[in-house]
Amino acid sequence: MIISTLSGRPCERIRGGRRALATVTLAAGVAAGCAGDGPERPVAVADVTDLMLSVLEPAAETYWDGVGEILTEEGVHQFRPLAEEDWGSLRNAAFILAESGNLLMLDGRVRDRGDWMTQSRLMVDAGRVALEAVDRRDPDAVFDAGAEVYYACRDCHARYAAETLRPSDPFSPAPADSVAAAGDR
Repeated sequence: MIISTLSGRPCERIRGGRRALATVTLAAGVAAGCAGDGPERPVAVADVTDLMLSVLEPAAETYWDGVGEILTEEGVHQFRPLAEEDWGSLRNAAFILAESGNLLMLDGRVRDRGDWMTQSRLMVDAGRVALEAVDRRDPDAVFDAGAEVYYACRDCHARYAAETLRPSDPFSPAPADSVAAAGDR
């Protein structure tokens, strides 16, 4: 006599013996595990604008301000992370940039399942590159990764928030009066 591991009651021997019973038991267990509500889906708290202004933009600014050069009459002044605290701030900013791409893919923020998801994944990738540069303690790589972050931001804004681009950016929409004037020629 075989005792069912699910119910604890006797059951008839199935052709194939214990292997068949184990297969049925495993399948029933998996099905039972899949039943029910499952884990809760994450719910967005901030809308895209709030996420940009409160999370992503400050992290990008922190990262971009970490390495650079300023040209003055006295010469070129480089700024680089010097203390462990400086590198830690850059590392935190890089993590925030990467994870912000994931946050942009949450239900309630997704604008479409095509370009929006692609652009969000590009932010994750740019954040990973930024993190790797910080972990190598390579100021030149941090600077280059900052460019990748910028391009990820700019390309997404060109598609979804062109009004936020600088007027000098080639992806920025032309002002209405210059478009009208161009049409008069």
